[in-house]
Amino acid sequence: MAYDIKFRSRALDYLSEGHTHRETAAVFGISTYTLSKWKSQLKETGTLAPKKRKETWRKIDPERLQKYNEEHADAYLREIAEEFGCSDVALTKAFRRLKISRKKNHNIPRE
Repeated sequence: MAYDIKFRSRALDYLSEGHTHRETAAVFGISTYTLSKWKSQLKETGTLAPKKRKETWRKIDPERLQKYNEEHADAYLREIAEEFGCSDVALTKAFRRLKISRKKNHNIPRE
């Protein structure tokens, strides 16, 4: 969990008042390395906002998965998992990221 921007700025203000890195770290309960990172981030980017986390796709290509899902709408997760070389849990998470629902319509007319 990232620290609040106000907390970061207070720590850097305290540091700029003439306190050492160790003193500041002890007062705010953070490491000296974190202080150094915040200081350099403020110098380079001009903001103390936490960096956005990149979402990566490792085994499953999202475009290929969408195309496969359109072509094989009735395929079971284990069949798709064999095709992509991953687990069905990984596919469930991938479908969730793509906001694809795999619920089947079971309204089959009875005879």
